[in-house]
Amino acid sequence: MARPEKVRLGEILVQQKLLTQEQLKLALDEQKRSGRKLGRVFIEQGCVTEEEISEALAKQLQIPYINLKYYNIKPEFTQKLPETQARRFRALVLEDTPKALKIGMADPTDLNAYDEIARIVKRDIEIAVVTESQLLATVDRIYRRTGEITGLAQELQAELGDDAVDFGALAVTPGLEEAPVVKLLQSVFEDASQVRASDIHIEPQEKKLIIRFRIDGVLHLQTEADSKIASALVLRLKLMSGLDISEKRLPQDGRFNVKIRTNMVDVRISTMPTQYGESVVMRLLSQGGGILTLDKLGMPPKILERVHAVLKRPSGMMLVTGPTGSGKTTTLYAALNELNTSERKIITVEDPVEYRLPGINQVQVHEKIELTFARVLRSALRQDPDVILVGEMRDQETVETGLRAAMTGHLVLSTLHTNDAVTTPIRLLDMGAPRYMVALSLQMVLAQRLVRVICESCAETYTLLPGEHEWLSQELGSKVDNYRYVKGKGCSHCNGTGYLGRTGVYEMLEMNKPVVEAANQEDPALFIEVATREIAGNTLRAHATQLVIEGRTTVDEAMRISNQFEDA
Repeated sequence: MARPEKVRLGEILVQQKLLTQEQLKLALDEQKRSGRKLGRVFIEQGCVTEEEISEALAKQLQIPYINLKYYNIKPEFTQKLPETQARRFRALVLEDTPKALKIGMADPTDLNAYDEIARIVKRDIEIAVVTESQLLATVDRIYRRTGEITGLAQELQAELGDDAVDFGALAVTPGLEEAPVVKLLQSVFEDASQVRASDIHIEPQEKKLIIRFRIDGVLHLQTEADSKIASALVLRLKLMSGLDISEKRLPQDGRFNVKIRTNMVDVRISTMPTQYGESVVMRLLSQGGGILTLDKLGMPPKILERVHAVLKRPSGMMLVTGPTGSGKTTTLYAALNELNTSERKIITVEDPVEYRLPGINQVQVHEKIELTFARVLRSALRQDPDVILVGEMRDQETVETGLRAAMTGHLVLSTLHTNDAVTTPIRLLDMGAPRYMVALSLQMVLAQRLVRVICESCAETYTLLPGEHEWLSQELGSKVDNYRYVKGKGCSHCNGTGYLGRTGVYEMLEMNKPVVEAANQEDPALFIEVATREIAGNTLRAHATQLVIEGRTTVDEAMRISNQFEDA
């Protein structure tokens, strides 16, 4: 392919009627003032989108425009251009044909980048246009550190050898930042961040060390290494989190912060002694993404409207229920984010404090010094709060104190481990809460789960299996055949899983007059009958089915989360 020519972006956009002369003049003035790239100025001023600029360049230069969102990237091709150069030149190898390498470039008019790439790959190259944001997201995802992690693990094993090593001395050696153990951990954290892992599991086995990532709620094997390096890794992590490095017989919990590129990540660490050494699990909490808002969680409009209404009330209790890892904390923080104004005093009682929220008084429970949920909650009530968040209703004392606070003019938000919304009030009664308190104080119960979302890049239609058809028929009846069903076949965007990201599935029980009257009766069966009637159409199963027919998740995922509470 011929070397691309230098073109004027503004003139191309005006010529293709995507921009007026007036808009071009304003953008050029802004470019002179700020020094930013002209294309970026156009986008920030809302004149054109990034895709429109890329398509216009492709049309002018008579080269293809490729939407990377729907392009299956092959890592064996991308590796032909090192990551450093890919980032520097905003370029990606897309195909390897006998004639040439096809390179996707964000700026195909950058002649210096073109010449440097041709020199590095030592091949003829053909250019395609891609958007810069999609290219950078793809580079973050594709250039994984699996090989690097395996190599560093082997390097660390070689350094340790077969002799007994004083890891304490190793840990305080000057220049440790260059040590293989530190470089290995840094690579593990960077790789986990690139694939959006929520947890890192380091598990020593008899003959090997296994490192796994939890991505969208499912564990994936990252690498296997020699078991000899396990104690060096654990010791380094203990030092980073201020744990007792001499104590290997008891579980320990701690936290530390790591900087991954430009993003600060809060890491919660838990160690546990196992047969072959200490197992470590680390929960990664990114501080850079910000707290989600309620309307971004995926709640059905009807439920979202009622949640907003409850949060506007000056008092009462709202409970969010579901198993561990179902997104309860995210929902509560989103609610707090909405309530967090200068007119309200908000106090949270948490174990642990997961996200730091400005303007909110967050208290960490500490059982060892008897700083329990109930004790902090009693003290919090003397601090004149408007809103109180209790991390979890764990015992009778916490439940009663929380319900009493809701009766005396405070809005109380909390979580409870129950399977669905209907059985939650009964669970409060089982924990010893007085019946009248539950009936008067509880305003709403929100039950939730998380389902994986189908990857848009590889979604395709498919025919329902007999079991899936039967399950959907129970919810949809004869309408089950009226819809088109999709699933992801697996691609480079979703690491071959067919899913990318997760969304919430919700059900809501609002304590309206019929439900409150039933709660005041002694008969639990009557309450369940009335509550089930009130919740009809707002169940977890109904919401999961809706996501299936919208093409956002699979029947398999909907069945999985439904079975969690149906089996129970």
